Amino acid sequence: MLRKAKREAILRILEDTYKDTKTALNYNSPFELLVAVILSAQCTDERVNVITSRIFPKYNTPKKMGALTQAEMEREIHDCGLYHAKAKNILATCKMLVERFHSTVPDTIPTLMELPGVGQKTANVVASIIYNVPAIAVDTHVFRVSHRLGMAKGKDPLETEKELQKAIPMEKWSAAHHWFIWHGRKVCKARKPLCSTCVLLEECPFKEKNL
Repeated sequence: MLRKAKREAILRILEDTYKDTKTALNYNSPFELLVAVILSAQCTDERVNVITSRIFPKYNTPKKMGALTQAEMEREIHDCGLYHAKAKNILATCKMLVERFHSTVPDTIPTLMELPGVGQKTANVVASIIYNVPAIAVDTHVFRVSHRLGMAKGKDPLETEKELQKAIPMEKWSAAHHWFIWHGRKVCKARKPLCSTCVLLEECPFKEKNL
């Protein structure tokens, strides 16, 4: 793990660079964000926004979307990866929201994870964005960037999340999640990271392997 001064320097630079960033997913309600995040698994946010722009005007509540059949739901999201499983989970989630939660998206991470298809990452995203619950959702960008920067060494997202919780002040957890994501999208890319122009060039150990 990096020394405290190094961690603080990295976080300060990330905050200065990405302090106003938010999720790239388009939504108008907690329910819409929940569905969008479920759809985003192994699918780009750009593709999810194309899909949700098509379905949200018609099915923007658990009751409306939950009235679809499995086949109808699959047709609506067919251009999204894993659409068979996602359709099944979204419909089951709609049913549970209506029957157990009065069509309201739960406001705690453990309760959100009771919904079909909602794991730790999805629950963290929804709870932090909608209800301001401190959380760090570890997706592929967060995992990659935090490891390259030496902020975490965990072998999986859950271990990485725990390490980042220790490395980052709690009040910055939710914001830092977006900083890592946007840095991963714009600069610290998976195949061809733009190390030579990175604002973290002087702080990052990965540059020694890549330059």
